[in-house]
Amino acid sequence: MPSNDARILLSAAVPAAVTGAVGTVISGLVAGGKGAIGAVLATVVVLAFMGIGLLVLQRTAKSLPHLFQAMGLLLYTTQILLLFVVMALLKNTTWFDFKAFAFTLLAVTIVWIAAQARAYMKAKILYVDPKNSGPKT
Repeated sequence: MPSNDARILLSAAVPAAVTGAVGTVISGLVAGGKGAIGAVLATVVVLAFMGIGLLVLQRTAKSLPHLFQAMGLLLYTTQILLLFVVMALLKNTTWFDFKAFAFTLLAVTIVWIAAQARAYMKAKILYVDPKNSGPKT
């Protein structure tokens, strides 16, 4: 993984994990052990979905750069829909608190997306290949 990719992944994953930890503590205090379990599960789900999505997006950017924007939009739409599907499937579960799960999932998702957007804005990523930008002879 190139350094920009790793930097962007870390810039998004660390704040999201911290948000998940805070959500776990708050959920544990408010809803007890089941709340903490729900918050941890939500954090793991978001980190897995968004992390895999970022890796897929980076791979697409390298192999098919002309599809980067479209792939990004499709990827985020798919991720959000899959998160809704996971929430729908786990709605009636009894082994963790669903409200703690849902609120933590929402918070961690928002933090991930905001941190990833900030990381992309701050990254010094070339949009022109310097090797190929010289005059053609």
